[in-house]
Order: sequence, then structure tokens, then C-alpha cells
Amino acid sequence: MAAQGTLLLTVLLPLLGAVLIAMCNSKPNLRETVTLSTATLLFLLVLQLLGSDAQQTELIIARPLPGLPLSLSTEPLGLLFATVASGLWIITTIYSIGYMRGNKEQNQTRFYVFFAVSISATLGVALSANLFTLFVFYEVLTLSTYPLVTHKGTEEAKRGGRVYLGVLLSTSIGFLLLAMVWTWHAVGHLNFTPGGILQGRIEPGFLPLLLALYLFGIGKAALMPFHRWLPAAMVAPTPVSALLHAVAVVKAGVFAVLKVTVYIFGLDLLRDTGANRWLMWAAAITVILASLVALTKDNLKARLAYSTVSQLAYIVLGAMLVNSVAIIGGGMHIATHALGKITLFFCAGAIYVATHKTNISEMDGLGKSMPVTYAAMLIGSLSIIGLPLTGGLWSKWYLALGAAAAEQWAILAVFMVSSLLNVAYLLIIPIRGFFLTPPGSGQAGTIQEAPFASVLALSLTALGCIALFFFAQPLYEMMASMFERQL
Repeated sequence: MAAQGTLLLTVLLPLLGAVLIAMCNSKPNLRETVTLSTATLLFLLVLQLLGSDAQQTELIIARPLPGLPLSLSTEPLGLLFATVASGLWIITTIYSIGYMRGNKEQNQTRFYVFFAVSISATLGVALSANLFTLFVFYEVLTLSTYPLVTHKGTEEAKRGGRVYLGVLLSTSIGFLLLAMVWTWHAVGHLNFTPGGILQGRIEPGFLPLLLALYLFGIGKAALMPFHRWLPAAMVAPTPVSALLHAVAVVKAGVFAVLKVTVYIFGLDLLRDTGANRWLMWAAAITVILASLVALTKDNLKARLAYSTVSQLAYIVLGAMLVNSVAIIGGGMHIATHALGKITLFFCAGAIYVATHKTNISEMDGLGKSMPVTYAAMLIGSLSIIGLPLTGGLWSKWYLALGAAAAEQWAILAVFMVSSLLNVAYLLIIPIRGFFLTPPGSGQAGTIQEAPFASVLALSLTALGCIALFFFAQPLYEMMASMFERQL
């Protein structure tokens, strides 16, 4: 009973925090204290769930439809996602204090309120016991992040918000909902079940179509051609880009892909029928094409956005390799990519606050004036590339091992080529910052680091990238336990 109460409180606490934040509208210091306190308490609740996960805990919240309960449960992949999202909420709040004040953003209370609501929805996705519950929280996440994407209120922000909302709602209602109805009609329930629920329930010839409806219907995974919402959402303030578009929103998408692959279809069914094969190549094409597009972008946030599209496809590709090693690598990539990419977005925002520059070509020599920011950018880039002494090495290592285990040598080549492209479009940024001369004489001497809170946050996430290299074992063991439970 205590574990069930903790499970429910984990989803409700951010909503309570949102109410308290709104009540502190006229007191910025108190508002931000409430936000930080709520984020910290949430992280402690998730750690409590993590520590008490000897047995799976499940809680039925409501039964709105026969056979479709709104219910929560704990399992390794969901707890990993919940830990990442709740932990990074704390650091993003610290960053936001420096960014929002330093940039003199309007409507800061509304920003913190909807941020808290979106975190509640993210935890609901992470802890869903069935597809129906995941779908409900998935849609709440879309709607609650729309005001964050359009936060600035400009025509560009509204236009980006329309693309964001249009793509995510059309894919989820047009494809994902249809796939769920089809599954429910065939099976009679949508419960996440070890080994899957579709064996013998769907004609093998229809499985590739059903899997495609799921993968393209989960638009937050940004699989091409349904990826345009992610670059469009970069009009949002950097803290939104950092957490919601490097962690919460996009990771909700690839998390859902992994859940559907493992707990709805089952790896054995996909491997035996070959239903995954053409979608494996769709993901591989996305990995390469998005990397090539990133190379062409001079705007820093746009380059990072297309990098995210490519890195998300790594996880989808891991799922479509349908073996436990690749799934473990995909799950680990949720955490390692989250820390690496949030570091890069934090750095982009810090540069904007300090200089109001957005294009990489305008940032030559800034590393000499902003050494902490650029050192963090270097570390974040190395982690995304997957080089030693950063956590990104391990997730890419297991994804590569998964490709080898499946004897998909062309896919292994895709991973290698993509990592080389990562070097080309990411590493050049800190190199230009440290070694080139800034345009315009005397400008560098007038530039300083961003506000302390923002620099502190990006330093913490950069250190986290290194820490994951040395302490990756708990991540591996958590993901491996998914398959131990199926024995």
C-alpha cells in the first residue's frame, strides 16, 4: 500500500507544485524556491520507488472504459526514464533561474507552471502500466508543452507551435490510436506484458503495417518524415529546448517505442516474422539524413535539433534490431544522450544570454571569454559522439554490439558513419570557440560567462556525462533486469 501511495504521489506532486507556483506569482524568489523544492521531492520519490522495486508495484487509478484501466506500475525501463526526467528537472530549474532572469523573459510564472505540468505528464508516461494510460499522458504532455513552445508569443513562436501541435496530434490520433484500437480488438487488452501480447493474435502479414502505425504514430520519436515538429519547437526558450526537447518530450517518444517493441510485440515475434526489417532501415536512413542536415545548419539550436532527430533514431534502430543487447543499448542511450544533449542546449542558451548570438559562424573565439561554457560544450559533444571518458561511449557500444549480434553489418556501418558525422557537426563548435579569432576587434574582452545559476547547471550536466562513463554499471543492470523478469 505504501508503494502504491508513492507511485500515485510521484505523478501528482508536480501538479501540486504547479498550483503553488501559480500562487507565488508576485514573489519570484518564493516561486523558484517552490519549483526547486518540488523537483527535489519528486526526485527523492522516484529514488524511493527505485530502491523498493523488489517486486513490481501496480496501482489502478480509474476504470474509464471496460478492459482499459488508467493504471501505473514500476518496471526497469520506466524507472530509468522517471529517474532521468525527475533528476534533470532539478538542474534545469537551476539553469532556468539564471536564463529567464538574465534574458528578462516575460510570463515566467506561466513558464514554471506549465513546466511542472509537463513533468507530471512525463512521469505518467514513464510509469504507465498499459498503452491506454501511456496514450492519455502522452497527449497531456503534448498539450501542456504547447504553451512552452509558444512562450515568446511572437509570430515565429506561434507558427512553430502550430507545426508542433499539428504533427504530434495528427500522428498520435491518425496512427497511434488506430494501432491501439486494432491491438485491443485483436487481444482484448493493452497491458504491457513481458514477451508481448500479439503472438498468435495478428496475421503475420499484417504485423509490419501494425508496427509502422505504432512507430510513426509515436511522433515524439521524430522518425522521418514526421520530424519537423522538433526543429520547429526550437523557437522556445532554451530551458524548454533543453529539457522538453532533449529529455522529456523526445524521450517519451523513444521510451514508448521501446515499450511497444518489448511489451506489446515481443522480440521473438518480431524476429521470427521479420516485421521489423523495413522499419529498421527507415530508422537507419533517419540516422544518416538528420546528421547530414545538421551539418548544413549555422543556427546552433537548429543544428542541435537535427542532431537530436538522428540520436533518437539510434534508439528506434536499437529497438528494431530486436535483441536484448540492442534494447539495453537503446535504454542506456536515453540517459547518456539526455545528459549530453541537455549540456549542449544549456551551453547554447548561456551563449545567447551572454552575447545574443545564435549562429555558429558568429561564435568564433567565444571560448576564450566563456571558458567554462565551452569546456562543457566540448564534454557534451564528446558524449554525443561516444568517445571514451564520457557516458555516450557505453550506450553506443551496446547498440553496436546489438547490430553485430543481429549480424546486421550494414547497420553497424551506419552507427560508425553517423558517429563520424557527429564529430564533423559538433566538435567544430568548441574548436572554433577556442582556437579562432572573434570577428571584430575588442569584442571578446566585453563578453563574460552567463549568470552563475546557468553556468552551475551546465557544469553539473557536463560532469554527469563523465560520471556516466565510470558508473555506467547501474544503468546496464537496470536495463538487463527487463529480460531477467521474462525468464
